[in-house]
Amino acid sequence: MARQNFGGFGGGGNMQQLMRQAQKMQQQLQETQEKLESAEYEASAGGGMVSVKVSGKPEVTAISINPQVVDPEDVEMLQDLIQAAVNEALRKNDEAKEAAMSRVAPGMGGLF
Repeated sequence: MARQNFGGFGGGGNMQQLMRQAQKMQQQLQETQEKLESAEYEASAGGGMVSVKVSGKPEVTAISINPQVVDPEDVEMLQDLIQAAVNEALRKNDEAKEAAMSRVAPGMGGLF
């Protein structure tokens, strides 16, 4: 009986090599994910009057507000500055995650 070759996977050696590559990629992805989760990203708004730090999980880990920006008559401005800083820190987190994952698994960055 003739032996069939399914796209180069007919021999056990090719399949074993493919499995080793997949395991290596999985390990690299896990290591990259751990590094990303332990990283911290910081952004500010209002010329540095409000700054926010987020972890790679992402969770807000710190908010710093310069007392000069606290105006009881204009709470909306403070809220806007906080929101802008949080969103920028989260965007930095997303960009770092996409860049790191695309280095480990090119073409799959959008899946993470």
